[in-house]
Formats: sequence, structure tokens, C-alpha cells
Amino acid sequence: MIIKVENQTDFPLPIEKLEEIAHTLTSREIELVVCDNPTIRKLNADYRSKDYPTDVLSFPLEGDFDTLPLGSLVMSSDMIYQKAKELGHTPQEESILLFIHGLLHLLGYDHELDDGEMRAYEARLIRTLGLPESLIVRTEKQEE
Repeated sequence: MIIKVENQTDFPLPIEKLEEIAHTLTSREIELVVCDNPTIRKLNADYRSKDYPTDVLSFPLEGDFDTLPLGSLVMSSDMIYQKAKELGHTPQEESILLFIHGLLHLLGYDHELDDGEMRAYEARLIRTLGLPESLIVRTEKQEE
């Protein structure tokens, strides 16, 4: 397993699918933390100066060392449930999309700076991995 999980909630992660996705994109270890909104809000404020909860945060390790972990992902289970309900798919599907999104950030992609490459790659991965098409809607909504 290349994902080291710290689940601070009772959210049922689809870990086998996350492992499959991780192995598709990297061979490096990834730390995955699942927390609640107050915890991710504090992290978002401390590291991004944005004092509100968010769905996923990515903390890449600097340097190109194959033996070091790729970095850490932090996801809010509260936001997973909220977004899944809003967008009409399961919380597990939402967690998969957030994992893909965060992992692409760890790999150096940045949708805030590119011309849609990261979003297009997310949509291709969703299709290639045989994930529900409903997740592409989530990706497209983030582009707006």
C-alpha cells in the first residue's frame, strides 16, 4: 500500500479504489488525512490565509526524490458529504474525485495557473478509471 491513512472521522474511505488510482499515477507514498470542517478550516487559514473550510488540501514535499513520500492530502468528511449531496453522487465517489484532484496537485498540476489542463486530465482519468460520469460534472462545475 502506498497510501498511509489517518482517518480522524468515521467516514468509510474506498481505500482499494484510492490505492488503484494512486498506483496509476505514482509509486511514491501518499499521506491521506480525513478530518472535519473545523480542522481543515484551521489548516486552510494557517497555510493559505483563507479562513473557511475547504474540501481538500494538498501539501507536496519539495524535491524530486523517488524514495521520499509525494506529500500529504487532507480531506474534510463534512465537505465530502455536503458536496456529494449537492451534486447527486455518493460520498465515496466524491472522496475519489477529491483524492484525484489533490493527487494531481501533489504531482505539480495547478488549475489556478494552467489553461484547463488539470481539469481535462481529471476528466480523462475519471473516464479511464471507469468512474461514474457524475464525477465529470463535479470537475466541470469547478471550472466555472
